[in-house]
Amino acid sequence: MIPRSAAQTLAQLARQYKAVAVIGPRQSGKTTLTKLLFPEKAYVNFENPDTRLFATEDPRGFLSNYPNGAIFDEAQRVPELFSYLQQILDESTDNGLFIITGSNNFLLQQSISQSLAGRVAYLTLLPLSLDEIGAHTMSCSELLFKGSYPSLYQQEKDISNWYANYIRTYVERDVRLIKNITNLATFERFIRLCAGRIGQLLNVNSLALEVGVDNKTINAWIGVLESTFVAFRLQPYHQNFNKRIVKMSKFYFYDTGLAAHLLGIDSSEQLDLHVSKGALFENLIIVDLIKRRFNEAKRNNLFFWRDSAGNELDVLIEQASGLIPIEIKSGQTITSQYFKGLNYWQKITGSEGGYVVYAGQTIEKRSKQQMVLPFTALENIKDQFFKP
Repeated sequence: MIPRSAAQTLAQLARQYKAVAVIGPRQSGKTTLTKLLFPEKAYVNFENPDTRLFATEDPRGFLSNYPNGAIFDEAQRVPELFSYLQQILDESTDNGLFIITGSNNFLLQQSISQSLAGRVAYLTLLPLSLDEIGAHTMSCSELLFKGSYPSLYQQEKDISNWYANYIRTYVERDVRLIKNITNLATFERFIRLCAGRIGQLLNVNSLALEVGVDNKTINAWIGVLESTFVAFRLQPYHQNFNKRIVKMSKFYFYDTGLAAHLLGIDSSEQLDLHVSKGALFENLIIVDLIKRRFNEAKRNNLFFWRDSAGNELDVLIEQASGLIPIEIKSGQTITSQYFKGLNYWQKITGSEGGYVVYAGQTIEKRSKQQMVLPFTALENIKDQFFKP
């Protein structure tokens, strides 16, 4: 097993709460991690129809088989069980009794909020981070194309075929659970069009016209992608700084390999000259910054900033001590253009400090406390002197 950064956090949460919910996309390593950390617990997979039927028809009888707790995998499939779990947790004095996993955040959150609110801690486990992969051993294009699902790093697989099967399973299982979508081909076309909008302002009207459905449907389908950890919206930073700011969100995928497959990219070599490489690289860095937060069971604190004149920053990290501005560039040669966004931000905020993350290899310190970092050195992003 590839060591996971979230392992320590999960063990700590299990010592503090009676139950822990580990949520994240399919194949992100939730089952592997929970089984490794809690080998003494019985493992139950609710994808099994016989198990699911037993738990649904006789929840008390089902739960009586696990007096010492258990790992309940894909627990969103049996929402009826959570009301009965409540009594068990309330009567128990043991922490870490049940470990609940799920790849459908909407259904799992709905079940937990109705019955187990305040009794369960959450940990979001996304696919491998750059540190966990060992990104320094791969080229940027290889990383973007292969993505970060653990299965692809544990043994050799045909990457395009793996993602094709992943999408088929995702659409046929997860999407049907949330939304009764009759035309799955249209929904899959919608996902592919979304992949072409990575890093762009999300224009629902434009997307609805291209897909051939109404705005309400597009918003509902975006909600499906978010609740199943396929894609997410990055929100604009809310403060004005005396400029008219853009209020639309930007759109990203949780995995660049999946996005590259949806874009029809068949190899890392093809990606080298692809028009979407810059957007996918930006996606890679933003998601890795989010993974660092989620692995510590912390909320997403990332935003972007853009005004009506087109001045923008790719990322603002919101910290108690201030904001950390970051520009992301997919090139390997540092140019003055890389600092345009940072310089403008410093001008309007009167602050110093910031980072340019790029696809090169060298760490450089520049004037105004600006630093250039390779994409493999994100651990160097600190907040000690970045105060507005």
